[in-house]
Amino acid sequence: MISFVVPTLNEQQTVEKTLACLASYTGEHEIIVSDDNSTDDTVAICSRYAHTMVRYSEPAKQTIAQARNRGAAAARGDYLVFVDADVLIPDVDDFFRTAHAYFRSDRELVALTGHYRVFPESASAADRYVFTMLSLQFLLQNNILRVGAASGKFQMVSAAAFEKVGGFNPNLVASEDMDLFRRLSRFGRTYFAWDLTVYHSGRRAKAIGWRKLLWQWFSNSVSVFFLNRSVSREWKAIR
Repeated sequence: MISFVVPTLNEQQTVEKTLACLASYTGEHEIIVSDDNSTDDTVAICSRYAHTMVRYSEPAKQTIAQARNRGAAAARGDYLVFVDADVLIPDVDDFFRTAHAYFRSDRELVALTGHYRVFPESASAADRYVFTMLSLQFLLQNNILRVGAASGKFQMVSAAAFEKVGGFNPNLVASEDMDLFRRLSRFGRTYFAWDLTVYHSGRRAKAIGWRKLLWQWFSNSVSVFFLNRSVSREWKAIR
């Protein structure tokens, strides 16, 4: 069974399409929404689709790593699929039929990712270029260098492997997704699947610009890799 884990914080504009997409999957699955104290209609929307709602109501904002871990703690599936609340997966049945085939064909495989693309109707030339380069980076790191790397836009992870490595590092404000795959690659094999693609809004780059976002990605990734801590003190929500 697949456990879809979706972290949310004031996602009323996008989350219904994401959850409806996941709910259309005809294989055995559950949808778990881990909400970080949303103040809009997110919880009401998610309650119509989620099998399990994990609510966080403390005054202090939790990291997205903590939100994902809380969702994973409630999961019952053999595989955990982490997606953001602005993600769509076309042909979801075919997508996960292909994903499952990768795991069946390689007993050492513990985690899988693929392409990330901005919705075609709103993608800029810069969006297409950056995410093509990111795909090549993840292909190199996962499949050739065997140093795991993936974005939280889509990560499919064996539940047993996730537990083995202790899940996401809850202290990381940013690059917690890259860190998880890197630690998983020490335990088993991580893989970039060229024939799997998910789509998303690209909202962060549109809001703050690619130059600033690329620097945030780079500086946090390097700091987490060498120092095991994020440079960013907060990863601000973009809605």
